[in-house]
Amino acid sequence: MAKKVVATLRTESKKMTKVIKMVKSPKSGAYVFEEKVVNADNVDAFLKQK
Repeated sequence: MAKKVVATLRTESKKMTKVIKMVKSPKSGAYVFEEKVVNADNVDAFLKQK
């Protein structure tokens, strides 16, 4: 499973990061990309969840 962080976004008080994760679809078996903007401290937790 490939994963990468593509951008860092800075707001007033929090450092936010846009994370893109490649996930295999259970129905078709194809890979889809899941995007989310998360706090920089929670990037590892987002990438580890299934």
